[in-house]
Amino acid sequence: MSDNGQELSWTVKLDWLNIVLMLKLQSITEIPEFKREKAIKHVSKMYGIQTLTECEPETLDKFVVNELRDIMKKELIQNAKKQARVEKEIRNKFIPMKKGGIIRLDPRDLKDFKGDPEEMLKYFYKKFLGKGGDDDDNDEGKDKNKDDNTSYYI
Repeated sequence: MSDNGQELSWTVKLDWLNIVLMLKLQSITEIPEFKREKAIKHVSKMYGIQTLTECEPETLDKFVVNELRDIMKKELIQNAKKQARVEKEIRNKFIPMKKGGIIRLDPRDLKDFKGDPEEMLKYFYKKFLGKGGDDDDNDEGKDKNKDDNTSYYI
């Protein structure tokens, strides 16, 4: 067997899906091909081909993950920051989640509705989003645009 063939013999045991998950990436395409090759070569030099062929697949995955973490440090940090930013935006968009998932209601505010679900929805919309309510009904007929809205244009 050639030297390159022996070097690649232990890579057959690698579970790339597991490696991608350990690195907290979405797909294998986020790891450039040259960085994968560089990690495999460095692991081969560090541990020796004979030792690597005798190792368990999980151990080999850990060796490659550690090497890829060193090689891809910048990309992994950017990916972690991006994920944290997306999670923060999602949490901020959901209003009930801002206060720990608890919506505080005052029962005295609900006694005025007398079973009208539309009025109750308008109240909640106004309370939690700061919009809506009765002033939306009054603005329906009014156009905020100053153009002539009585004629048709062709």
